[in-house]
Amino acid sequence: MITSEALAAGLARHGVDLTFSQCFPVRTQHVAPKYGIRQIGFRTENAGGAMADGYARVARRIAVLAAQSGPAATLLVPPLAEAFKASVPILAIIEESAKAEADRNAFQEFDHFALYASCSKWTRRVDRPDRLDDYLDMAIVHATAGRPGPVVLILPSDFMGEEAAISARRTTKLGHYPLDRLVPTPDRIREAAAALAAAQRPLIVAGGGVHSSDAAAEVVRLSELGAIPVATTNMGKGAIDERSPLSLGVFGNCMGHGSSAQHLRSFAAEADLVLLVGTRTNANGTANWTLFPPETRFIQVDIDSCEIGRNYEALRLAGDAKATLAALLATLSEKDFPNRAASYERVAKATAEAREQSITILDEIGPGRQGAVRPEHLMRTLDAILRPEDIVCADASYSTNWVSTFLHARMTGARFLEPRGLAGLGWGFPMAMGAKLARPSANVFALVGDGGFAHCWSELEAARRLNVKVVAIVLNNQILGYQKHGEEWFLHHHSDASDLGPVDHAAIARACDCFGERVSSPQEFAPALERALKDKRPGVIDVMTDDEARPPLNQYMFRPGQAAVGDL
Repeated sequence: MITSEALAAGLARHGVDLTFSQCFPVRTQHVAPKYGIRQIGFRTENAGGAMADGYARVARRIAVLAAQSGPAATLLVPPLAEAFKASVPILAIIEESAKAEADRNAFQEFDHFALYASCSKWTRRVDRPDRLDDYLDMAIVHATAGRPGPVVLILPSDFMGEEAAISARRTTKLGHYPLDRLVPTPDRIREAAAALAAAQRPLIVAGGGVHSSDAAAEVVRLSELGAIPVATTNMGKGAIDERSPLSLGVFGNCMGHGSSAQHLRSFAAEADLVLLVGTRTNANGTANWTLFPPETRFIQVDIDSCEIGRNYEALRLAGDAKATLAALLATLSEKDFPNRAASYERVAKATAEAREQSITILDEIGPGRQGAVRPEHLMRTLDAILRPEDIVCADASYSTNWVSTFLHARMTGARFLEPRGLAGLGWGFPMAMGAKLARPSANVFALVGDGGFAHCWSELEAARRLNVKVVAIVLNNQILGYQKHGEEWFLHHHSDASDLGPVDHAAIARACDCFGERVSSPQEFAPALERALKDKRPGVIDVMTDDEARPPLNQYMFRPGQAAVGDL
């Protein structure tokens, strides 16, 4: 056996059954099917990285992403940077020039250690066949232990043909995450439980770490035990069934006119204790750190102890979210919340009224007109047909805001994927492909703008070739919406680059033998969506949307001069 086959055997031991790669490592891809590993051949490495990201988030397993040295390796930087910030475990395998050619300007030779220094938790080169399994296990442990994230293994091309053997010492399967479920000390758990029981107006804020830990059920149990309202961040959306009377929806930078959260912000402002679970307390998730008044007290649960107290001093519960909440629940009982009935009634009344107010505003906005369909109408139509297990992926910018604000989780643990690590364009469609590969039984949708979709049109061919059925809904307003509207709002004019030319995305889809249909009026969308779902091929619905439509971002609640940009 040579090292390229030993690598395939090692990956299979860890439960890997597919790799995202165009062709490298070449000899490994040739033998991978023997070990039950399917190759997912993307068209561009950055899109392949987004596929790996979506797969890892939904499967809750490490994703394996591979590329050759030089230009292909450099294209992995954006998806690895997103995964690094969003805490997604990806193993990137780089096949580089031969060891014997090091530092001789070999073809596509590059310093990959320097390249990945900012976006990898751990990077190593393997050049001894007898250590391959050791390094593979170390890489996967670094990716899945503690705060998950991307790692890189660099394999010289001549190393891939050397004689090797499967290590008899290495038998453990490590490809799942969280790898270890650590729990805070009992005294910290008791202190946190006592603080929750004593609080008069507690609030739970659930972030993306809830999904990484599979802790949504524990969040809901704690919420129901004490009638504690739950708000989520964008990445935490789905941690609670959003039809629940205790669900406040997504809190953060999109709580403006038309959102139900606009009418529920007082739950943050008036909370005397906030339990933060798996959230980085970043700008978008806290309305630029304006949600909570200075006197608010916090308990923070996070697997990364360095995140605890970063923006809000808190009682520190460093540990796995699921295990930590389970420990809290074991300490608390219904008798610890004597005002539970009154609290439940208060929260339920507020959430019901807020949802009705949002519906009233959306009715006033209406569905739009010919050639200018309103995105709110698209969301309401899509929301009506979503099943609890279905998945919606959004690109960054406005697409994320439309999804987070106007679609609703219909079960505990529902998944809405958004690139909130760095918020780059071009993630939505390939991320949806990865999610579909992880959960084939789900209907998977990608909501993307025409600006973001332009980054990854080519992956339509890959989706068709690989038979990955995803439906992309393109908001085609022929502008970079967030950019143009933001410039006009703050600067009273916009740059030329924010206006885009006309593109028929449905025609591009049909050219790739995918389903493709253009929608120009509000009435056409629901039938087109039904046809796209019935078609067995990947699909694109190209919707001509209103270029004046803006999601309810907080920044649009104030005219420049009324508040500093940082306060919006």
